Amino acid sequence: MKDTTLLFLRRGDEVLLAMKKRGFGAGKWNAPGGKVEADETPELAAIRETQEEVGVTPRHLRLLGAIDFFMPGLPGFDGHRIFIYATTEWEGEPAETEEMRPKWFHAKDIPYDDMWPADRRWLPDALAGTYAYFTGRIVQGAGDHIDEHDIHKAPAPAVIQ
Repeated sequence: MKDTTLLFLRRGDEVLLAMKKRGFGAGKWNAPGGKVEADETPELAAIRETQEEVGVTPRHLRLLGAIDFFMPGLPGFDGHRIFIYATTEWEGEPAETEEMRPKWFHAKDIPYDDMWPADRRWLPDALAGTYAYFTGRIVQGAGDHIDEHDIHKAPAPAVIQ
């Protein structure tokens, strides 16, 4: 299982999403994020990926939760543990890169039909602050069908390593 990240930039009632232009998830709206490198913590990876993908340097990240995500029908995909962060502070202005095209969305106008199908199972509660911290497990089967999902409130970890 690979450790990965997502980082949601918040501006009042708005959320920054970005259209993935290439690679895994191309054609879908998502938050900036990606794989945690061997020498990084998930938080440092979230910062680096956000710098690379939308050109801003996030500050004061808050860990919202972690989801174990599986796609058993996808060859070579052993699963991702996704560490999900949010922040309201960053340096710079979001800009399009070779990887992503950012856009602000009002929290009630999130384009779920153009995102990963599982996002509508956890993202509304994450954005609303329903849980101080959550964990979960999602299994996405053939045709983007969600075969299994379990999202629940959990105690926040002291440190993520």
